Amino acid sequence: MALKKILVLGVGAQGSAAARRLDVDPGVAEIVCADYDKKAVDNLVNDLTKARGTQVDAHSKDSIVAAAQGVDLILNALPLECTKNVLDAALEVKANYQDYAATTALHEDWVESIRIQYNEYGPKFEAIGRTAIVGTGSAPGLICAATRDAMRYLDTCDTIYNIVWEGVEAKRFQPYWWSPVTALHDMSEEAYAFVDGKLVRTPAFELPIKRQYDYMDEEITFVEHCHDEPIHYSFNAEKFFKGAKNAYFKYAGAGVDFAKPLYRAGLLSHKTETIKGVEIAPFDVVLAHVPPAPKFKEEIKEIIDEGLVSDSGCMVIEAYGKKDGKDVLVETHVNAPGLVESYEKSGITAEMYLTGQGGYLFTKLFVNDKFDQTGLISSDMLTFEQVDAYFEYAAELDITLDTKVKEL
Repeated sequence: MALKKILVLGVGAQGSAAARRLDVDPGVAEIVCADYDKKAVDNLVNDLTKARGTQVDAHSKDSIVAAAQGVDLILNALPLECTKNVLDAALEVKANYQDYAATTALHEDWVESIRIQYNEYGPKFEAIGRTAIVGTGSAPGLICAATRDAMRYLDTCDTIYNIVWEGVEAKRFQPYWWSPVTALHDMSEEAYAFVDGKLVRTPAFELPIKRQYDYMDEEITFVEHCHDEPIHYSFNAEKFFKGAKNAYFKYAGAGVDFAKPLYRAGLLSHKTETIKGVEIAPFDVVLAHVPPAPKFKEEIKEIIDEGLVSDSGCMVIEAYGKKDGKDVLVETHVNAPGLVESYEKSGITAEMYLTGQGGYLFTKLFVNDKFDQTGLISSDMLTFEQVDAYFEYAAELDITLDTKVKEL
């Protein structure tokens, strides 16, 4: 197995967490850390042994191509508007491609943008014998691999729930532990659900379900949220999800509680309006007042030392279907460290631990030559053998699955 050279594009909270794991991976020869923020690049590279840094303007494909010379894989941890340039650069340098998200930048309609990735970029990567995989953070990503794992226990699947509670809340104002612009953009949209075999829009923050799993101190209300998983599952229901006809993403946490009244008040609107002679989009005003995700060890420690309101959460897959003619529920829980434990283990937040390192686990599949697919896939399209390898790697980071099969 040849040692790999990897370009980490974007060294925010998630890109930096992945780079730190790659730095100690024996299959990695060199990491190129790239971002427009040279200070962030330098701070990261100074802590690593296999890395070198470079400044990149991701709004220029040529700038990305220059940084990507000779790399085996481009790991894209940049905002969604940059994705087309990164995809095109990967094709030009004939590199494999990995993305934490699935872009909105190829078409004004998000679903069409994802369809273009599958149908137009897929054949382009196939033509150069390379693999591209999208949606590879925690959700989408880790949760999709766990949902695939749940399919082992079913003959047919009817309904999938992906359920996430961001139960880490600081005493200081810190509503989001990942990119605030991405978080608020998702919060500003109607959601998607796969219902009766069709992808439909559903009202944001509505259609609540209540859950209290045995490790929760209280019942939590989960609501509709604009996310990738139902879209991906709708494309892949027959081949990868045992013919599922329904799929929902349900979300709860401090970020939801913060955003819901803003959404209802119209303060997450992207449409410009004139207020006292100033033309501005309400979304931009809100975003300007939301702190960035913490990523440096010192600031994370400061938040913990100030005190936490809660340090909990859940990531659960509920898959309803049939096994041996009986109605069953496959209930899979993802176990992972909370904020304090993540800091103690790795000096990072729980979000970085799950998303940045969850993303690294997909990168590790590349490093260890576990992908035999060419073209473009999403993280819900892993083979069971790849799912096994993924969670074998995950267990080394104390990220594990607990699955119960219950007759209904």
